[in-house]
Amino acid sequence: MNRILIAEDDKNISRLEKDYLETNDFYVDVVHSGTKAVECAIQGDYDLVILDLMLPGCDGYQVCKKIRDKINIPIIMVTAKTDSIDVIKGLGLGADDYITKPFDPAQLVARVKSHLRRYDRLVNSPKIEKSGDYICVANLKIMVNSWKVYKDGQEIKLPNKEFELLRFLAENPDTVFSKEQLFQKIWAMDYAADTATVSVHINRIREKIEKDARNPVIIETVWGVGYKLNSKKL
Repeated sequence: MNRILIAEDDKNISRLEKDYLETNDFYVDVVHSGTKAVECAIQGDYDLVILDLMLPGCDGYQVCKKIRDKINIPIIMVTAKTDSIDVIKGLGLGADDYITKPFDPAQLVARVKSHLRRYDRLVNSPKIEKSGDYICVANLKIMVNSWKVYKDGQEIKLPNKEFELLRFLAENPDTVFSKEQLFQKIWAMDYAADTATVSVHINRIREKIEKDARNPVIIETVWGVGYKLNSKKL
């Protein structure tokens, strides 16, 4: 039986979430503060966290970051905030998904099941292979120090910024980054560039590493948010 931790200060909402999840054969614990959420998530043996943003003691953003720094389990944020910047911030800190209030409890249960299935596939599939000198994912071998990339054993040429971008995504697999975040990381000191540069470089990289650049599977687009690199070998 999967174990779910709910961090929600509204007792009516948490009771509703708990009832629906238990009806679907999940074991559920509930906490009502951010501090307690961090403590329980890290010390407990949970498979997924449902995390409200507006928690007393430690808000959901801080909780998400602290959990993600210690363990890797799915985190679904529940929020009344609908601004894209709030969503991007939450996903950038490591949340896997978000759902806005008010919501259909049945939809929450469906999201939980979906993320648990996805997480199970990732856990039980070969991971990205890393050493101090290289990162391997799919049919790529990224030589971290020599700035070379091999596809099926053949070297492919990536200019400096394309290499830096690919390496950064490979070093942070399964994490969604917005174009703004990637721009800041790779082009922070290049004032002649702008965030549109990120999309251009992603497309160029895809043309070189993907089997079908129009249907990418290594570097995915998370619509409305940004990009991520898959950790499993495809």
